[in-house]
Amino acid sequence: MIEATAKTTGMVEPLAEHEGACTLPTAKVEGKDVPWDPAQLRKISEHPCFSENACHFFGRIHLPVAPKCNIQCNYCVRKFDCVNESRPGVTSKVLTPPEALERVREVLEKVHYIKVVAVAGPGEPLFNEETFETFRLVKAEYPHMMRCLSTNGLLLPERIDEIEELDIGTVTVTLNTVDPAIGKDIYSVVNYHGKRYNGEEGAELLLKNQLEGIREAVKRKILIKVNTVLIPTVNDVAVVDVAKKIAGLGVYMHNIIPLIPQYKFADITPPTQQEKEAIQDKCREYVKEMTHCRHCRADAIGRLGEDIQQRMYSE
Repeated sequence: MIEATAKTTGMVEPLAEHEGACTLPTAKVEGKDVPWDPAQLRKISEHPCFSENACHFFGRIHLPVAPKCNIQCNYCVRKFDCVNESRPGVTSKVLTPPEALERVREVLEKVHYIKVVAVAGPGEPLFNEETFETFRLVKAEYPHMMRCLSTNGLLLPERIDEIEELDIGTVTVTLNTVDPAIGKDIYSVVNYHGKRYNGEEGAELLLKNQLEGIREAVKRKILIKVNTVLIPTVNDVAVVDVAKKIAGLGVYMHNIIPLIPQYKFADITPPTQQEKEAIQDKCREYVKEMTHCRHCRADAIGRLGEDIQQRMYSE
């Protein structure tokens, strides 16, 4: 039987075998205890990003079908590709949905530990119709595969019904701050329904939609992981505020990602491992912290830290 308890708001303790007990963990959502159901726990146990244990046994395939983006982050450059580079937004080739389905077929014929099919860019998945066409194709042919996507959250509220319909059970939202005054220094432009928003106005709009989208996803029992890019001198003192906020929304996991200095933040010194861990220690008082992230490319294939996309794409 499964026994698990949630000791802290928004946190779920690792599952443990315990004969004669069957207590499901709960998350504190808007002040109420909401139990995690067995289907969610199964997803966690087999998703390499949501489970530190699963990452040793199971893998994922990222399908780079989403080139367009609707915001400009001051740390993001998607123009360059190096086969030895592991960072978000990088891909060797953008695939069409039919090509992506064929890539899934090729990979699953040769690699039998893949559990998750995901779209993580190289742009914003929810801003590209190819994302949804790809998931429809994958769901029809491989209904047993877990489906996952990453998003900046701007369009999450309006596309959540489609996400639920396609049974995309895990979503990662990049949420770098809960303070628009800080957000204006992180985002240059927010494009929303044909209008460009800048500065604090754009950051406030983005934050509003991110939080609303997370709330709606949790209501639908979609597992949420939040990524926060740790940017010294910009948001480092406020990352704990992100942890506090998402804990109350029922987010399962928080992933703090050290800044990779580039674009407008090219001159910022990235945080040390010790600095990142110090902030993680403060944040885990509120929400479960991810410690096994490997900065996956948009075309990653394989286990975390054991990517095989270079070999697969060259064959």
